[in-house]
Amino acid sequence: MTDYKQIITIEPGKRGGKPCIRGMRITVNDILGWLASGMTVQEILADFDELTETDIYAALSYAADRENRIYQVSQ
Repeated sequence: MTDYKQIITIEPGKRGGKPCIRGMRITVNDILGWLASGMTVQEILADFDELTETDIYAALSYAADRENRIYQVSQ
């Protein structure tokens, strides 16, 4: 799992405080949505040259970690 702590940023005034990639306006949710719609990592990288493969895997790791914490709390 990619260590996302240096990549995922949360700023109250940016994108409503949603988790973003390296302070950009691209959110974790944007990346998850693109992947869920069928885009490949390579297609995302081609469309958004400011992103890296590490950024995409950091978004996935962040989402997986958050899902795991939510599941553990609800048990």
